[in-house]
Amino acid sequence: MSTLEVLAAEAACRALVLQGADAVDRGDAQGFAALFVPEGTLVRPDGSVLQGRAAIAQTYASRDPDRLTLHLVCNQQVSVDLQAGTAQARSKVLLWTGRHSSPSTPQGRLADATSQVGEFVDLLEHTPEGWRIRSRRALFMLYRQGG
Repeated sequence: MSTLEVLAAEAACRALVLQGADAVDRGDAQGFAALFVPEGTLVRPDGSVLQGRAAIAQTYASRDPDRLTLHLVCNQQVSVDLQAGTAQARSKVLLWTGRHSSPSTPQGRLADATSQVGEFVDLLEHTPEGWRIRSRRALFMLYRQGG
């Protein structure tokens, strides 16, 4: 495997994680679920397990439509095994939430009092559709309440 192939795979895996955060923030439950392999697993911060694209899409589609989220994803570490067609990715995540119904101002909408910092731990797989998430464990490590 050439260095260029490894770098391209790492970039594709980083992009996949960012696409997932963007899909959730846009309320695109089907688009988010499509980033997983058909039988993919998502372990949510509360420990609940979603198995398969249909369960992931259904759960995210049933979110409160007024809930506004913004996931800031950084410090991505990706390790690929091109021969196996797999990768591991660990990404730090800062989550801010608010309400779509809150008045929009030049500064944006008022954020909820709680902000959370955590991470996504992903096992990725190269498929005919491209890189997809086989399993994700999302967890929070710190939170802040108040102004």
